[in-house]
Parts: sequence; C-alpha cells; structure tokens
Amino acid sequence: MKIIGITGGVGAGKTQVLSYIEAHYRCRIIRADEAAHQLYEPGQACYQKLVALLGQEVLNADGTIHKAEMAKRIFHDEALLERVNSIVHPEVKRYILDEIASEQEKGTADYFFIEAALLIEEQYDQIVDEMWYVHSDAAVRRQRLAQSRQYSEQKTADIMRGQLSEAAFRAHCQVVITNNGDLEETYKQVRDIMGD
Repeated sequence: MKIIGITGGVGAGKTQVLSYIEAHYRCRIIRADEAAHQLYEPGQACYQKLVALLGQEVLNADGTIHKAEMAKRIFHDEALLERVNSIVHPEVKRYILDEIASEQEKGTADYFFIEAALLIEEQYDQIVDEMWYVHSDAAVRRQRLAQSRQYSEQKTADIMRGQLSEAAFRAHCQVVITNNGDLEETYKQVRDIMGD
C-alpha cells in the first residue's frame, strides 16, 4: 500500500482531486481536519485538554465543542493557536498512524491518502512515500473561495498569508497537479500520475 500526502493552499481544489481518486482507485482517504473534529468530541483524545485550555465558553449546550466559537477565539491569538495545535496535531498524527496500520493489516487498499493543509509543517514527509501538491493560481483560488464559501477578500487574504509559499510547496512535494478550472485536464494528470 502506497502512502501519499496531498497538500495545497486553501481553495486549490484538493477535495475535487481526492473525490476523483476515491471514485476510481482502491484507496483510503483521511482528511486531517475531519480527523481533528472527531478527536474534539466528548470522550475523545483532545476534548478535555481543549476545554481546560479554552474554557466552558466554547461548549454548546450538549457539551460538544462549538467549533466556530473555538476558531474565532484562536484565529487572532497566535499563542493560543500554538497551544491548541500542540494538543491537536500530535493526536491527529497518532490517529492517522493507527489507521495506516489498520489498512495495512486489512490489505484491501492500494493507496492511503492523507490530506492536510499543514502536511509539510507537521513533517508528514516522514510518514508518507510521496507528497503531492495541488496547485491553483491565487486569482482562481480567491474566486473559488468567494463563490463556494462566501469568504470575503480580506478573509481569503488572511488565510493565504498564513500558508506556505508556492516555492515551499513545490520544494517539498514530488508531484504537482495543476487545477486551474478544467477538471478533465486535472483528472487526466491524476490518471497519468497513477499510471493509467
């Protein structure tokens, strides 16, 4: 089973690429964000530590963590964000490693994909066989985020400023997929990479 990390800037289209892969190849896909959200649930690895750090104010009436409230609290507080990341990221990595081991034991998947915005920063290159970068031009990404997520120009600019540069993504990834709008062209690149 080949382990592949997929990364790219916000709005690059990683989800579209992974949806195509999921439909056409024997694979398991884990999105680090979704794994983190599972670990925020009551009784899971990160829950108690996050509540202790952020306080009861981030809880919904049912005791679950209000993710939008948590995001609002940490977005403009770099020290708090670092503390949250130091709780969440090691647990997510541990969870992913357990899932890789489980899939290897089952032997039913040819590929295991890990999608994460911080794949490079969190040293996932030590876990994966190959790193893929989904690239889209900045203007395309801005337009997508305005349409699909209703992000303001300011919000998009803030997020993009906090992400790695184009050069850094390219320096760390062995494969680059360009996704500027023509999905058939994007999917053809995937088929070429997969050897179809």
